[in-house]
Amino acid sequence: MPAPTVFTIPIHRSFADSLAAGLLARTGDDRLALARTTILLPNNRAQRAITDAFVRRAEGGLLLPRLVSIGDVELDDRLGPALDPVEGEVVPPAIDPVSRQLILARLVGEARLATGAAIEAGEAVRLAVDLARTLDQLIVEEVSPDRLAEAVPAELSEHWQASLSILQVVLKRWPQELAKRGLIDLAERRNRLIDAATKRWTAHPPEGLSVAAGITAAAPAVGRLLKCIARLPQGMVVLPGLDRTMPDDEWQALGGGENSRPIETHPQHGLRLLLDRIGVGRGEVERWRHRGGVGTAPERARAISNAMAPAAFTDRWADLPARERRLSGVRAIELANPAAEAQAIAIALRHAIDTPGHVAALVTSDRGLAARVSAHLARWGIEADDSAGRPLSLSPPGTLLLAIADAAAEGFAPVALLALFKHPLVQAGEKRLDWLAGTRLLDEALRGPRPGVGLHEVTRYLEEMAPDALGWWRSEALPRLQALEAAFSGRLTLAGSLAALREAATAFAGDEAWNRPAGRAAAELVSALEAGAIDGPVLARAQGFPAFLKAMLDTVAVRPPQGGHPRVHIWGLIEARLQQADLMVLGGLNEGVWPSLPAPDPWLAPAIRATLGLPGLERRIGIEAQQFAAALGSPQVLLTRARRDARAPAVPSRFWLRLEAMTGGIAPARELRRWADAIDRPDDFTPAERPRPRPPVEDRPRRIAVTKLDRLKADPFAFYADAMLKLRSWDAVDADPSAAWRGSAVHQVFEAWIKHDGGDPAKLRPRAEALLTETAAHPVLRTLWAPRLLEAIDWVAAEVAADIAKGRRAVAAEVKGRIEIAGIALDGTVDRIDRLPDGSLAIVDWKTGKPPSKRAVAEGYSMQLGLLGLIAERGGFGEDLHDDPTIFEYWSLAAKAGDLGYRATPVGLNKQGEGIDPADFTTRAAAVLAAAVEAYLKGDAPFVAKLHPEYSPYGDYDQLMRLDEWYGRAARSDGA
Repeated sequence: MPAPTVFTIPIHRSFADSLAAGLLARTGDDRLALARTTILLPNNRAQRAITDAFVRRAEGGLLLPRLVSIGDVELDDRLGPALDPVEGEVVPPAIDPVSRQLILARLVGEARLATGAAIEAGEAVRLAVDLARTLDQLIVEEVSPDRLAEAVPAELSEHWQASLSILQVVLKRWPQELAKRGLIDLAERRNRLIDAATKRWTAHPPEGLSVAAGITAAAPAVGRLLKCIARLPQGMVVLPGLDRTMPDDEWQALGGGENSRPIETHPQHGLRLLLDRIGVGRGEVERWRHRGGVGTAPERARAISNAMAPAAFTDRWADLPARERRLSGVRAIELANPAAEAQAIAIALRHAIDTPGHVAALVTSDRGLAARVSAHLARWGIEADDSAGRPLSLSPPGTLLLAIADAAAEGFAPVALLALFKHPLVQAGEKRLDWLAGTRLLDEALRGPRPGVGLHEVTRYLEEMAPDALGWWRSEALPRLQALEAAFSGRLTLAGSLAALREAATAFAGDEAWNRPAGRAAAELVSALEAGAIDGPVLARAQGFPAFLKAMLDTVAVRPPQGGHPRVHIWGLIEARLQQADLMVLGGLNEGVWPSLPAPDPWLAPAIRATLGLPGLERRIGIEAQQFAAALGSPQVLLTRARRDARAPAVPSRFWLRLEAMTGGIAPARELRRWADAIDRPDDFTPAERPRPRPPVEDRPRRIAVTKLDRLKADPFAFYADAMLKLRSWDAVDADPSAAWRGSAVHQVFEAWIKHDGGDPAKLRPRAEALLTETAAHPVLRTLWAPRLLEAIDWVAAEVAADIAKGRRAVAAEVKGRIEIAGIALDGTVDRIDRLPDGSLAIVDWKTGKPPSKRAVAEGYSMQLGLLGLIAERGGFGEDLHDDPTIFEYWSLAAKAGDLGYRATPVGLNKQGEGIDPADFTTRAAAVLAAAVEAYLKGDAPFVAKLHPEYSPYGDYDQLMRLDEWYGRAARSDGA
């Protein structure tokens, strides 16, 4: 057997450029020799990197070699045509990935149903994704599913036993499903074609040069192919970043032993396993002598090797010479949060390309960080290609499909409905402004507690509450939703739901839903789902459809077409493995991001995986460690991390901690921090002063409501914003019933009871129950507030009955009144007026919470009852109610001393004669009102913000007054 020809390109050299330089040097002036060369690469993304490397070295043009991907099952890559010959053994086609997911989801759902645990379609797809990954690993590692029965430890927990029993049922049925269709798994087809190519090339070696380059996958079939290529007369294997200087004891430890497990988290573990399967010793691997592109000194590679040493050997760091621990050219920066990290990275990339010809790249697995950096680069007109792409579920067409599914599944609840209507693709173009105008009317109408479920209930709600929005709703919105509602309200089928989804997307967005790369990917996915729906999982409930759709959208990555800035790149970990840049920014170096958390396997316990010989779940960490080590080989490297993510403090990556521990501290990028801090810092920071508008006296209001006096005195600016600027706070869409809303409901009950039932205590509870039946659709109201309200209603009925027995009777409810006083109009609506036996009046105000205290009244606030009494005293409520009030009461429905409901009065004298005499309350209220009117409505006093914060607790206008900029430093001279 001929000696193997295996090379490695060290990590301090650019793999793609060095490979291209070496092959061009080998072929010399014979350009056709290069065209006859076949290069086998790990995946389709590597083809782009190698192609770019050859183009960079082209001088007047060249014929590229034949680039062939051996396929990556995790990326759904297909094998190149060179490994799929026309003649020879006929290998059945592979099943479409979407069809595979649907069938596996159905099988999982049926298997779970057989155990009495039915699951939704979305959960079935999620489990099917993990099952497909496990199935692929069994196929790639050539482990027969029949071995599962003998590989199960007796002490396995009940959970794993249940999962394994379902797995065995699915794996038994899966080959039957494939056989019915005449198809096989993509991984199985890949194995067969690779083995066929191995046999063919062994018997009949290719005429041209055959190179396996950059392949690190150690699957048995790949190992056999590379073993064949390494021994061809014109064949060679070129490995990326094999550590030829690693001490032998460390190298041997990677494979484990009798009493130790393999160190799968080490960056060299995969290469060691691959060499074992090729049948080549590490000492037989030669160094690639050619260099190209950017690179750095060999000492960098040695330092990286030391930093990534297995944990058991890190004690050797203390004895290393300084040159083997030094990472010159590597800097680090820690930022406060992901937003600051993205800002700093963008500045670093922009600064790097100031040097002519220099190339800068961000390498990260954090798609959110990549998106932020792209947005920051737009500040300088730089559009960077993000070659790793984004999930289809985060693209505009994907979010449109999810918005449609959510709206249908939630019965067109307000939030989901408005999210759909406001989507940027809906009615994009010249019709967009008219559409948004109608959507705004609907938005205004749907604020507050939600209407009933379904389009009919929304229409009925608009007829009663918002006739302005009704015309647009019926003409523009309703026709686009009716077919969707029909599909989700009848007998649910996956095919029918998908068809309704497709039609609704077209109705709302037209061609915009299916344009550009993301739109085309969405169209292809929906088409594939419709085609395979008959084999897919059962939709038990409409609410499960959005989860199913999102799970399928998440499986598709959308990559933008090339055409961004030629010298700024954003690479995923896969793209960065074979190429370098003058500046490599390694971003998101937090544990759980880089390296990412190992994907859990819900089907096979770790003990079963070890028995079967499958890779451990931590193999992924070793792969990402290899990618990290390769990226560290660039001339200039910037490591970045955020000290916290969106939820909590973040832990530095183990790779980051290793570098810090070995070097004693990575060189900080201090100037970058200064630039990042300074770029958005204004030259002069002048926070807003406390607002104190002073409009002309003639423009000030000449009327005031009894409920607005406190606002005028305590927060004059809020009164100004309300009464003069006419600004009103809005309820949230689909809001929980607020205190104001509950108060309005209570007032409706008592108003109807007094006006229509004559205040009969026996009729109060039936009246309240009738109202709650009509309006208590909200679950919070129905389950929490309604029972408490009815208990308080019973207390009111008992109190009223006792008052009637004493000759006191309610005579009016919700009566509006007005009087002229102090040169202005005073308006008020009284909740209830009772006639006392002596002919005087009692002024009653209903409260669902705690009523104002006597202290507040004594300090000149909470004068509402006194002002209402003043209106009654002066005949403002009509001649029938023109009498002196002698009783002022709050009837609270809140709890006190454990019971619901109590009376309170803001006036009265204690034993020491302190307090307000009820007979003087209206006079006191009139004086307080006159003073405020004289200062603010008839005078020119400024409307100062938050003059007395203790009596202005509401924050409706805090943002308008820019409270956070001045509160706490405002001058106290104005009484605040």
